[in-house]
Amino acid sequence: MLWLASEGSDRFTSLPTPAVVVLALGAVAAGGATFVPGTLRALRRGKVGVGTLMTIAVIGAIALGAHSEAGMLAFLFSLAEALEDDAVARTRRGLRALLELVPPRATVLRPGPGGDRQEVVVDPAELQAGDLLVVKPGERLATDGVIESGRSSLDTSAVTGESVPIEVGPGEEVFAASVNGTGVLTVTVTAAVRDNSLARIVHVVEEAQERKGSAQRLAQRIAQPLVPAILVIAGLMAVVGSLLGDPAVWIERALVVLVAASPCAFAISVPVTVVAAVGAATRQGVLVKGGAALETLGAVDVVALDKTGTLTRNQPAVVATLLAGDTDNADVLRIATALEARSEHPLAAAVLRSFTERNPGSPVPTARDVQAVVGKGLEGLVDGQPYRLGKPGFVEVGDLADEVAAHQDAGATVVLVEGEGGLIGGLAIRDELRPEAAEAVAALAAMGIDTAMLTGDNARTATHLAARAGISEVHAELRPEDKAGLVERLAAPAGGRRRRRRVAMVGDGINDAPALATADVGIAMGAMGTDVAIETADVALMGEDLRALPRSLAHARRSRAIMLQSLALSSAILLILIPLAAFGVLGLAAVIVTHEVAEVVVIANGARAGRVRRRPATAGRRTGGGVPTGELEQRDGIAILH
Repeated sequence: MLWLASEGSDRFTSLPTPAVVVLALGAVAAGGATFVPGTLRALRRGKVGVGTLMTIAVIGAIALGAHSEAGMLAFLFSLAEALEDDAVARTRRGLRALLELVPPRATVLRPGPGGDRQEVVVDPAELQAGDLLVVKPGERLATDGVIESGRSSLDTSAVTGESVPIEVGPGEEVFAASVNGTGVLTVTVTAAVRDNSLARIVHVVEEAQERKGSAQRLAQRIAQPLVPAILVIAGLMAVVGSLLGDPAVWIERALVVLVAASPCAFAISVPVTVVAAVGAATRQGVLVKGGAALETLGAVDVVALDKTGTLTRNQPAVVATLLAGDTDNADVLRIATALEARSEHPLAAAVLRSFTERNPGSPVPTARDVQAVVGKGLEGLVDGQPYRLGKPGFVEVGDLADEVAAHQDAGATVVLVEGEGGLIGGLAIRDELRPEAAEAVAALAAMGIDTAMLTGDNARTATHLAARAGISEVHAELRPEDKAGLVERLAAPAGGRRRRRRVAMVGDGINDAPALATADVGIAMGAMGTDVAIETADVALMGEDLRALPRSLAHARRSRAIMLQSLALSSAILLILIPLAAFGVLGLAAVIVTHEVAEVVVIANGARAGRVRRRPATAGRRTGGGVPTGELEQRDGIAILH
C-alpha cells in the first residue's frame, strides 16, 4: 500500500517530493523488515543468497535517488517470501491429531489393601513398563504392550493400516491407538506413552520435516553463485574506476550495476508460477502446499502407494457367497445377517450392507440369544434353529476347503455359517481395489514413473491386489517406521542413474505419516485421509478418484517447466543488463524500464501455469464393474457424464 501510494502520488498528484520519498521509504521499511534482519543474521554466519543481493540493491537504489524502485524491490521480494513460506507451520499442526488418539484415562491393576489387585483409573502419562493395563470393549489402548489374558478383535488401522480387524490373544503384541473389540484384555505395558509407537511416529515426522525445511529453494540455489559475483564486479568497478577516472562517475555506475542486478523478475518468477499452478490444481481438487512441493512434485521418479484407503476403498464388502449342500445364496446371506445384525465387528457392516443392497426395502433379519465367542465368532438362534458363524477353525471348512483357500489367496477374509445339520456356506469379504486404480497406475507408467506398494496388510492380500493394479514391487506387513525406511531405499539411484531418485508417497492414514514426511513429496488422499496425513503431506487429493494422481503429476511437470523458463529468462536478463550497465551503455532509467518489462514478461509466462489443459473426452470413460461409460464434459466447474 505504501509503495502504490508513493507511485500514485508521484505520477498523478501534486504532493511535494519529500512526502513521496517518505512514502517510498516507508514501503522499503515495511518490505525490508521481512527479509533484511534474516539476511544480516545469515551474513554473520557467512551465508549469502537472494536476500543479500536484494538488500544491497535496495540500498543502491536509495543512494541513486530511485526511492520508488527501492520500494518496489522490497515489496516484490517480501511478497515472494510470504508466498513461499505460507505452509511451513501448517504441517506441524497435524501432529496434534496423534495426541487425541491416546485416551484421556487408562485403567490399570494395582495391589489393593488386602493384596488383591484392584482397578485404578490413571492418567496415561503415569503408565510405566510392567503395569497391567485393562482394556475394555470399545476402548483405545493407551500405549504399547503384550496381552497377558483375554481374547478380542483389534482395529489396528491407526498403526498398521490393516483394513480388517485382527484376532488377538495372550502373548501377542498390541500397539497404542488400537481399538478393542468385544473382549476384555489385560495388557502388560512395554513402553511409556512418551516412547510408544505413536511417539515414534511423531519423532519420524518431525525429523523429516526439519530435514525438508533446511533444503534450499530453487531460486536460492541459482542465486547463490550469482550474488558474490555481482558484489565483486560492483566493488571492482568502484575501486578501479575511482583510481583510473572520476570517482563520482564510477561509484554511480557501480550502484547502477547493483540496481541492474536486482532480481525483481527473478524473485517474482517462482511465486507467480506457484500461485497460478496451485490455483489451477485446486480447481481440479488437488491441494498443493507451496512452491517447494510443486517443484518436487514435477520431478518425481517413483510413486509409493499405500494399499488401504489409497488403492482400495477402505470399505470391506462381500465379494462371494460359498455354498455347501442344498442351500442357496439368499439363505446363507440371510442367516449371516441375522447373526451379525447387532455385532459391532467391522465385517458385520459389510454383511449387513450386502443384505440391504440385495434386498432393498426388506427388514434386516435378527437372531435371538446371540452370544459372541471371543476371537472366534457368533452363536444364536435364527427362526428357532441354532446356527454358528465364524472363521475357519471355529467352523469346520468341510467340502469348502478348496474354495476357502482360493478366496484367502485372493486376499479375502472368509466367514463360515453352520447349522445343526453341518456347514451350509460362507461369505468371502474383501476390501476391494478402487475401479480406477489400474488406470491410474498405467498412466503413471506411461509418464515413466515407477510405482511400488507399501502396506501394513499381509503379504498374500497385498500381492494379489498389487497384481490387479499393475504394480510389480510390493512391500507388505510394514510398521510406520518400516514405511519411512523403505521410502529412503526407493530413493536410491537405479537403472544406471547416478542421481538420487525423487519419491512421492501416497497415503491416507496416521500410519502413513512418517513415510509421507520422509518422502520428497507426500500426497494424502483427502476424502479418506486423517488430519495428520493431510497436514503432514505436501499435496492432498481432495477427492477419491485416484486418477487425480497422474493428472496432478502431469500438471506439476508442466508448471515446473514454466517455472524453469521464467527463471532462465530472468537470469538471462540479469546477465545482459549487468555488463551493459557496467560499460555505461544503460543508465538508471533504462535499467528500471528493462526491469519492469522483464517483470511483465515473467508474470505473463508464469500465468500460463494457471491454464488447465482440456482432457480428451475419452479420459472420462470408465468401463467394467457395472460403472456406466460415456463422455465427460466440464461445465461451470461441474463434471457431467453423458
